[in-house]
Amino acid sequence: MERENQSSISEFLLLGLSSQPEEQQIIFWLFLFVYLVTVIGNLLIILAIGLDARLHSPMYFFLANLSFTDICTSSVTIPKMLVSHIIGSSSISFVECMMQMYFFITFVNMDGFLLMVMAYDRYMAICRPLHYTTVMRPGLCILLVAISWVITNLHALLHTLLMAGLSFYMERENQSSISEFLLLGLSSQPEEQQIIFWLFLFVYLVTVIGNLLIILAIGLDARLHSPMYFFLANLSFADICFPSITIPKMLVNHMIGRNSISYVECMMQMYFFISFGNMDGFLLMVMAYDRYMAICRPLHYTTVMRPGICILLVAISWVVPNLHALLHTLLMAQLSFCDDNTIPHFLCDPYAVRKLSCSDTYISDLVVFTEGGVVLVTPFTCIAISYVFIFSNVMKIPSTQGIQKALSTCGSHLTVVFLYYGALMGIYLRPSSTYTGVDTVASVIFTVMTPMFNPFIYSLRNQDMKVALQRLIISKTIL
Repeated sequence: MERENQSSISEFLLLGLSSQPEEQQIIFWLFLFVYLVTVIGNLLIILAIGLDARLHSPMYFFLANLSFTDICTSSVTIPKMLVSHIIGSSSISFVECMMQMYFFITFVNMDGFLLMVMAYDRYMAICRPLHYTTVMRPGLCILLVAISWVITNLHALLHTLLMAGLSFYMERENQSSISEFLLLGLSSQPEEQQIIFWLFLFVYLVTVIGNLLIILAIGLDARLHSPMYFFLANLSFADICFPSITIPKMLVNHMIGRNSISYVECMMQMYFFISFGNMDGFLLMVMAYDRYMAICRPLHYTTVMRPGICILLVAISWVVPNLHALLHTLLMAQLSFCDDNTIPHFLCDPYAVRKLSCSDTYISDLVVFTEGGVVLVTPFTCIAISYVFIFSNVMKIPSTQGIQKALSTCGSHLTVVFLYYGALMGIYLRPSSTYTGVDTVASVIFTVMTPMFNPFIYSLRNQDMKVALQRLIISKTIL
């Protein structure tokens, strides 16, 4: 911990390219013209590629993504500059600055990765023309673009969190900052810690193996290549990532006899904790919509739940939680932490960390209750509405067997929904000041237990999944 006679600043001043009013006016109109040309030009390219079937090839798919990225790169900075000129203000808040930096780094580097992918596409088309169609399949093209997005976002996140961890000072005042936190875990007793270690290790291995088996079964069994199982595979992947953010760190700390976590590690853990935690909710919402379409609109199911729509729904389920996590992590990074750096938890839980802050957390708490509440409650509300329609429709089925068949496809999903949201809402729909040790234990339900239960719930209650898993296990045993 370092103590200095300083206080942090809450905003920056953007001086622009010139301090002369006449030059500022010229720059304003020039940038406005360039921005409009950029947006309109790239939108035309995206529309042309989307509407012309002859352009539905890998090269133009990558070009459409590049055009989208070019629109985003310009939109991160220029509109803010234009608005600042119009209202006569050159200030930008700390959180706005960090978010602008995050997206600036992301989209600028995204351009480089997409250009690399396009170069590889041209290499295959010119140097390996006979293998082009077999290599540059749609799945590989989507994977290359997805990898480009993931790497650039992680790169931007790392640099933004490192920047947010720096101190920016203005006025003099007694204040201190910390460079690491201490994770106290679930118990201070050595005997209990040993039991918790082996219990968490067992749960983690079961979670990873169980969810991996579901992903493999869905991927290898052609009969499971349907929207419902596509969403389930994504849920299983998220359930592998969710505990992997926290449990390995806890297990390593126990083995090496340390319970510290650096400030940057803590912020990164918090980001992925919020991201994957909320991603589960969004995927459960998408799965509820899929069940609604299958039961209430069966004649329209195949036309509505097309592969493109399924990919879009999953993409939204990834993007929204990541943006939500970024906002809350940057708000947390803006807070000051003075003397107390002990977190009564085995992870950097947002509420537990916020409670340690010596800053005013009013704005942070307000965002949690407004934006955070919307992100948390919206999926649950959509799930509830979907099942109201499902149950009202099921009750109209004349045969008992038909009712049982319809409900059997929803039972496993509902079990997971109640388990997940029961714990989540009980902890996080309250002010951070009310966070207690009971909430720490309760958080284990959705951070550790729910990801482990999911494979059992979906495999034991789903006949198709049971058969696919049996085939997978038997085939591996024979091999």
